[in-house]
Amino acid sequence: MIEIKNVTKIYNGGKAGEVKALDNVSLSIEDGEFVAVTGESGSGKSTLLNLIGALDAPTQGEVIVGGRDISRLSEEQAAKFRRENVGFVFQGFYLEESFSVLVNVEIPLILRGAEEKAREARAREMLAKFDLADKEDALPAQLSGGQMQRVCIARALAGGAQLILADEPTGNLDSKSGSAVMDVFRTLAQEGVTVVMVTHNKEFAARCDRVIELKDGRVQ
Repeated sequence: MIEIKNVTKIYNGGKAGEVKALDNVSLSIEDGEFVAVTGESGSGKSTLLNLIGALDAPTQGEVIVGGRDISRLSEEQAAKFRRENVGFVFQGFYLEESFSVLVNVEIPLILRGAEEKAREARAREMLAKFDLADKEDALPAQLSGGQMQRVCIARALAGGAQLILADEPTGNLDSKSGSAVMDVFRTLAQEGVTVVMVTHNKEFAARCDRVIELKDGRVQ
């Protein structure tokens, strides 16, 4: 479970241009829940995602993931938490263009020091799961947008993450490819993976278990 307790996030605190990105936000997300986070630009959506993923820390309040308070982790502890628990999927694919699809999916395992045969086997398992087994030797530029996003999801899960944080994952896709990515997320949630997705797409948000709307840093 994810628990956000009275979280406020202020950037440039006490200085000119101070921004209160989140304002006393409290919410919870169950294990295996598929949640959409919506709101206008600047409402705090990406900030919320960054706090849940230990990419940033709150100014006030607590962020508890899996029973662990991640609010005040050191940089080293936060990096370890992300490697072991979180998979990130972004609007931009952030695939290494000179690496094959297989190696791109292996990256989280390489960072964790996994043995070569074990990480290749895990990467192939993930590619097969997302109907990409025949693309393992391809370069990212040889894939469609939808295929690249599925590679990103496979990479996010390769290290065994049970939490997927997706920031506008369908933003660069056509409606058919976007719908296919939504189907992947739905299947993952049914398998017990928690998916938190920031989106402006109302149709896709409606396909989630629940919608959390933010406005001016507050939950509506």
